[in-house]
Amino acid sequence: MLKEACSSGEFVAAQLSQDRERLVELGQFLRATPPSAVVTIARGSSDHAANYAAYLIMARLGHIVASLPMSLVTLNQAPLHVKNALAIAISQSGQSPDVVQPIGYFRENGATTVALVNDASSPLAQGAQWTLPLHAGPELSVAATKSFITSLVAGARLAGHWQNDPAFLAGIEELPQVLHAATQLDWSNALDVLVPAQRIMVVGRGISFSVALESALKFKETSVIQAEAFSGAEIKHGPMALIDDGYPLLIFATRGPAQAGLIALAEEMRGRGANVLLAAPADVKERNLTLATTATPDLDPIAAIQSFYVMAAHLSVARGLDPDKPRHLSKVTKTN
Repeated sequence: MLKEACSSGEFVAAQLSQDRERLVELGQFLRATPPSAVVTIARGSSDHAANYAAYLIMARLGHIVASLPMSLVTLNQAPLHVKNALAIAISQSGQSPDVVQPIGYFRENGATTVALVNDASSPLAQGAQWTLPLHAGPELSVAATKSFITSLVAGARLAGHWQNDPAFLAGIEELPQVLHAATQLDWSNALDVLVPAQRIMVVGRGISFSVALESALKFKETSVIQAEAFSGAEIKHGPMALIDDGYPLLIFATRGPAQAGLIALAEEMRGRGANVLLAAPADVKERNLTLATTATPDLDPIAAIQSFYVMAAHLSVARGLDPDKPRHLSKVTKTN
């Protein structure tokens, strides 16, 4: 897990060197024929990457994006009206029937289908109209790291080419160097809080919520910590009742409109006795963990999860576990 996580910048560079003309073509197509609806199709870490891509599309392009409950197609056979819609599937393996079957349904019924997938020979890759390989190489760790980061980058490239924003696309080109720098940041003080932890809340908001979701999943997978992700706007609507003295919180305060509120939330939670780990850029004096910054706040979550993965791998070992062999899990999960 640690080796693959730290190699993410290398594989992002490989992705950025390929498929540019295809993305330009897709961007032109989407601008010429705007979709009537947009849905994402994904599970697990890929669904968290889809959350990030959806936020970019909504914030930058104004299209409302929904996450498809795949059972509507795979179990209910619901008569969905998908003509002229856009379906974006994200997967490392491209093999799970509950991702492959909906893409087939959407394509057969007149939607535009896009697959962001690591295995370019997979059923998902073969079934989509537009396939954009992640170029993450073989991923041996059960816990996805480099495939998640390359999924985030692929989603950002899709949004950038759709919007046709040269500045945003130029910022994406700088990510390999930023990701390398993010692996070098020292998050070791998080271990003092997290090694004895049995539960944790992970908080983000807006563009950073996707990495809160992903971090909570990795805490469960690799360190057997009961972790839940919440938006900073929701934590006071019920989850607050769980917080008592010493309760650990990891808060991702990346740059952007939500940052000030998340920093204020961290201070309030400290006042309630919570053991807060505030991850924020170097200019935030209240931070416990430093986040690397990118060319634009919209790309900062990609650097944030890179630093988290390094810490998470060390945390698993410090808790006496093997991050490469999470119990009860396998690399490819096939559900209907």
